[in-house]
Amino acid sequence: MSRLIAATVTVVVASVLAVGAALGVVALLEATPEQPNTPLVTYEQAGRGD
Repeated sequence: MSRLIAATVTVVVASVLAVGAALGVVALLEATPEQPNTPLVTYEQAGRGD
């Protein structure tokens, strides 16, 4: 009987760890660093002497 309880506890603990790891991975993937809003290419014609 104690083996059945040990197996059940092991399955429950493994399930909780798997769910926690999955939630952690999702949280890491959704975390986006703060990015500046500056364009890499501009089409302004400044400095042409018009």
